[in-house]
Amino acid sequence: MKLNLEIKKKIASNWFKFLQTEIFKEFWALERKKSKKSIKKLFKKKVWKKSENKNEGGGTYIIMKDGAVFDSLGINFSEVSGKFQKKFKSQVLGAEKNPNYWASGISVVAHMKNPKIPAMHFNTRFIVTEKNWFGGGMDATPALKDEEEEKIYHKMIKKMCDKHSKQYYPKYKKWCDDYFYLPHRKETRGIGGIFYDYKQSNWEKDFNFTRNVGLCFLQCAKNIIKKKMNKKWSEKQKDIQLYKRGRYIEFNLLYDRGTKFGLSTGGNAEAILMSLPPKAKWK
Repeated sequence: MKLNLEIKKKIASNWFKFLQTEIFKEFWALERKKSKKSIKKLFKKKVWKKSENKNEGGGTYIIMKDGAVFDSLGINFSEVSGKFQKKFKSQVLGAEKNPNYWASGISVVAHMKNPKIPAMHFNTRFIVTEKNWFGGGMDATPALKDEEEEKIYHKMIKKMCDKHSKQYYPKYKKWCDDYFYLPHRKETRGIGGIFYDYKQSNWEKDFNFTRNVGLCFLQCAKNIIKKKMNKKWSEKQKDIQLYKRGRYIEFNLLYDRGTKFGLSTGGNAEAILMSLPPKAKWK
């Protein structure tokens, strides 16, 4: 059966919302194992509207700070619509002639208490203009080098990509390395992962891949956190992590397209800026 665009939008949006719930459940369980604080008080869920116009949508975001596992965590779902501003529409596929858009997606950013655990980022989205496409990816930013962990992380991502196409992993890994790069520092943000955009060849295949990217992120994150959440760490190692977070902030505020897209389309500022860590340092 051929799916019309409205059904595709509904399927994609429902998946992103479901995945938000699943990631929250898993991260809640990890925090509960270690935290001595009230878990219910740590996690906060907020509903937001893009504007007073109910037809433009909004979303929900779950945030927490100062946990035993997570220094800060944000899990954001959104479904919004509207019109791009003139200065922005020329930069978006299919929006140059018609500024109307619809977009839904999920984004997750986790900054860890233990400096031996990398910061983890993931997002996937479905955007509709005159054209429609999927985009997203996942990457990790360790403060302390762990070559074995890096190998396992990339092996899991490659295995997932290879189920769809042998070309995906090398292509999307390079895209990720090129994207998460700080030109003014001449350095990459972390150990990479995969990044893709404008995926519009076959809707069902592209949706299945996007869905599996989300599941792969959740599995990778759980594996890494469980392995290291109880390891001891020093103040010196924490200090290294805080300096690394400075680089993370620089990238997100200077170069990240998702941050610019969200702020330029009337998204919720608190939900968008949840990507920033609670503490950081600069030399």
